[in-house]
Amino acid sequence: MTSSPTVARAIEFLCEHTSRKSRVLALLAHDHGPSSLTAVLTCKNPEHAFEATGILRRVLALRDAAAVDDELTALTAQMPDAPAGSLRQAVTRAASGTWPAEPGTLLTATDPDSEPFDDEPDSSAAPAAAGHPRLKDLPGKVVRITHLREFHITDEDALLHAAARRGWEPLPASELGDDDPRDLAGAVITLTEDSDVTGSQTLEDQSAAEVLSVEDGDELADWSAAPVVTRFVHGWRLRQQRKRPAAGEQTPNFAALFAVRDCPCKGEDPDCEECGWQLTPRTADLLHTALVLLADQAYDDAHRLGDQFLPDADATTWEVFDRLPPLTWTADHRWRRRMARAFDDLAADLARGKWPEPTCTAEEMALHLAIEDAPTHLEDRPPTDPHHTLPEHGDDYSWDDCSDLLFQDHDVLMLFDPKLGGIADPEDLANQSMGVGDLRAAAWFEPFGSHSVRDPGRGFRR
Repeated sequence: MTSSPTVARAIEFLCEHTSRKSRVLALLAHDHGPSSLTAVLTCKNPEHAFEATGILRRVLALRDAAAVDDELTALTAQMPDAPAGSLRQAVTRAASGTWPAEPGTLLTATDPDSEPFDDEPDSSAAPAAAGHPRLKDLPGKVVRITHLREFHITDEDALLHAAARRGWEPLPASELGDDDPRDLAGAVITLTEDSDVTGSQTLEDQSAAEVLSVEDGDELADWSAAPVVTRFVHGWRLRQQRKRPAAGEQTPNFAALFAVRDCPCKGEDPDCEECGWQLTPRTADLLHTALVLLADQAYDDAHRLGDQFLPDADATTWEVFDRLPPLTWTADHRWRRRMARAFDDLAADLARGKWPEPTCTAEEMALHLAIEDAPTHLEDRPPTDPHHTLPEHGDDYSWDDCSDLLFQDHDVLMLFDPKLGGIADPEDLANQSMGVGDLRAAAWFEPFGSHSVRDPGRGFRR
């Protein structure tokens, strides 16, 4: 008896090319079995397959089929009827988040005109062997710990000898690349249980821990439908190397723009109604510096990345956009330039003596990053820097107060939580119950109200 198809989730779209044809594939996740691969469409034109993959990835990230209407119409008009129909169906499924498929199947064909792969495995293959439980099968709590460690090798010979004494043997020369011909990586791994790795200097040692929960959608790594990802701190030292103002370039007079107010009680009366929090000259200066630098980095990112998806781009080129929630990683060049302008808009508010209060979701995210980066810019200021001549006040560098008082809410930060998948969509039940609103990337530049609309003719700084 043939079992009926189950409902799976598309988690990625891939493109395969041969000399005779090109094929678009969907990687599916199942609740009760390993991931599977299913053919979406087959066509003879590799460019059509590549464009189709991009469209499906964007729909998957945005959960919005309407966002690709123009691209889809243009592409399907150039394709034969069969693959065009399969693509339209796949777009609908990607937007809905569900896909009919058999769990445990390595390849199933949903395109009726597709040809099987020469090495296609038996689709009736049994699921993973018993004895490997899933999270829901374990009676106790599961704690996941991820580590980030970096080592500077100061004495290669000492390192290799210490590892050899532990029984380490280097990989065969045929498996080693030019970047590590002595298998230093293997030697370090052998010694990482030591507090000090012989022949090296520890540059970074961070750990993150979390308790996994079935209710939150967690799963053991071996069964996980997506890679296990942990967010550690950002490369703030690189971001300290900001551009200094050019000779003759005017910087805002923050001492005048955010003049310090002294209360008659001199802060001694805890019930004084006159003693409100102030955005002080020193705080405003560092926020402005952070925003201007982030804007420059974002414009650089946008120029380098173009319309590339971030997962497909060279990670060494990222400065800002990898710090945004993953749902934005498939944004195009125009979206990224608008995000860069969001940093500039808030910096311009400060330069005019206004509090940098976000007018849209993009500006909320921009201000969160600026508040995160601002303290690092103080550490980089030499004693002779003009910043130290600004008036001092008890509210200087009160970053927690900036977070509390400059935002309407912090809903945008929920987009970083993988346990809240779908929260960006206003149709999502959790979104509706919390009154979050539309946090999908396409809506990031929609103003919060008529009073907060930016001048549409302001253009871009670069």
